[in-house]
Amino acid sequence: MELALHGRKLLITGGTRGIGRGIVLAAARAGADVLTCYRQESEAVDSLTAALKETAGDHHVIRADVGDTAEADRLVGEAKDRFGRLDGVVNNAGVISHIPFGELPADEWSRILDTNLTAAYRIIHQALPLLGTGSSVVNIGSRGAAAGIPLRAHYTAAKAAMIGLTRSLAKELGPKGIRVNVVAPGVIETEAFADMPAERAAGLRATYSQKTALARLGTVEELAGPVLFLLSDAAAYITGETLNVDGGI
Repeated sequence: MELALHGRKLLITGGTRGIGRGIVLAAARAGADVLTCYRQESEAVDSLTAALKETAGDHHVIRADVGDTAEADRLVGEAKDRFGRLDGVVNNAGVISHIPFGELPADEWSRILDTNLTAAYRIIHQALPLLGTGSSVVNIGSRGAAAGIPLRAHYTAAKAAMIGLTRSLAKELGPKGIRVNVVAPGVIETEAFADMPAERAAGLRATYSQKTALARLGTVEELAGPVLFLLSDAAAYITGETLNVDGGI
C-alpha cells in the first residue's frame, strides 16, 4: 500500500533538523506541498531548502518561532496565503532541557511548555478555518510522557498534556471530519548523535539496545513512515490515538 499524499497541503513545524526534517522530506517525496519553519538560521536550513528545491512540489521554509504566539499566528497566515487551505498539520517543533525539579525556574518551565504544548494549541486553533473534511493533525509526543523521565518534569508534563489535548480535539473535531492523533517516538537516532562525542553516542546506543525489544535505536525514516500513514487516507478511521514508535522500549 502506497502512502501517497499527492497534492496535499501540509504545515509541519520545526522541520529543519532531526525528526521534523525527516517528516518534511518524506512528505514532500510522497507528493505533498510542504510549508515548514525554523527558529534561527543554520546550515540545516540551507540544506533543507536546497533539498526541497530538488523535490517536486510547492515547498516553503520560513523563519518562525512557534513558541511565540504572534509568530505561530503569522506562520499559519503564511500557509493560508501560499496554499489557501491545509490538508494536514504536524506539530513537531520542540525544545528540551535537563534540570532537577527543585532547581527548575519558572521562565524555563514556561519556555518548554510554550514551545512543546502551547504552540500546538495555537497552530491548530488558527489553522481550523483551513482544515476541511478528511484533514489530519499529527502531534509529535514522546514515549517519556507515559514513562516519566527524571530532570525533565517540564518536558514530560508538556508531552503528557499533548495526549489529553489530542483526545479532546479528536472528539470535538471528529464531526467535522478532522482527525487528531499523537505519534510518540522512543529514542530516535538523529544527526545529534553525530555531533556528540563518539564514546557517548556509542554508550547511548548500547544502553537503549538493551532496553528495546528490537535491540536498537530507531531511525528518522522509521518515525516519518507512521506520521505519513496518519496523514494519509489509509488512516481515515483512526483518531484520538497515541501511536508509540519506540522499538518496544
